Amino acid sequence: MCVIPANAPICLDQAPWSGAVRHTGQVNPAVTYQWRGELQDEELFELVQSHGGSPSLGWWPQIRDHSLGWVTARDADRLLVGFVNVAWDGGDHAFLLDTKTRGDCQRRGIGTELVRMAVDGAMAEGCEWLHVDFEPQLRGFYIEACGFRPTDAGLIHLVRT
Repeated sequence: MCVIPANAPICLDQAPWSGAVRHTGQVNPAVTYQWRGELQDEELFELVQSHGGSPSLGWWPQIRDHSLGWVTARDADRLLVGFVNVAWDGGDHAFLLDTKTRGDCQRRGIGTELVRMAVDGAMAEGCEWLHVDFEPQLRGFYIEACGFRPTDAGLIHLVRT
């Protein structure tokens, strides 16, 4: 269970990298964020399950080696309450994937701070671009809260049915 109070203070400021309003690192001092933080497959499985996803054991060891980095968020009891993965092409382009916040900890600024730290981590590693794709209902989160610019993009579904 999430130990972050629902009425925790949310501090907003201007994101220097986007001009968009974002949550700052002072969102809630009970949450600790870490670039390339320690992460076990079982706790990521449980986070995905609490988020409402379809978890798969063995997923984290399978993708970890393809990641530039990731950000973990932990509450005061060290429970994993958020995660985002940053994949890359080995050069200038990084890709934000699998942003997750524990179901009972959502809407408290955790996801926004995860993305902010992912941006900082990708920049520190020398990437020039950070890409993200998302479903329409997440547009407000990624565009307004996190500062991504809308772009044209293409997609091919590779699974044959």
